[in-house]
Amino acid sequence: MNRTQLRLTVAAIVFYQQKFLLVEEIDKLTKRRVLNQPAGHMEADEDVLSAGSRELLEETGLALQPDSWLGISQLHTAGLNFVRINLIFEPASLPAHYQPQDPDILALHWLSATELSNHPLPVRSALVTDAIQSYLAGQKMPLKLIQNPR
Repeated sequence: MNRTQLRLTVAAIVFYQQKFLLVEEIDKLTKRRVLNQPAGHMEADEDVLSAGSRELLEETGLALQPDSWLGISQLHTAGLNFVRINLIFEPASLPAHYQPQDPDILALHWLSATELSNHPLPVRSALVTDAIQSYLAGQKMPLKLIQNPR
């Protein structure tokens, strides 16, 4: 595998009042509207936790810190290999007003797993539903298992 084909990403699995936060965006490959967790590529100067909080802020307007993590997911598509670190955010409360800072985000949706499975928009990839199923199965790991950069 050519290293230029490897993409390191982070995703925010946000769970609040029995619902998951999803963003509506245009898939760059298919040009279709899709649902995804707030997610994106890590920047060269970021650690994993900062990258997850930054992506969440940019895509939703929520300034939160992760509580735990689900693990690492992998996806091979369009000749690229994605490695996705799934961070869990479980806020006790949310601000009254928040909105995406990223113009690529078309809308925010709070959906239960059942509502997501019945939603007219597809998920961007199986990574979205896999993360939700893992969360619902209780797969949580402490953040201390992610070592800070030295």
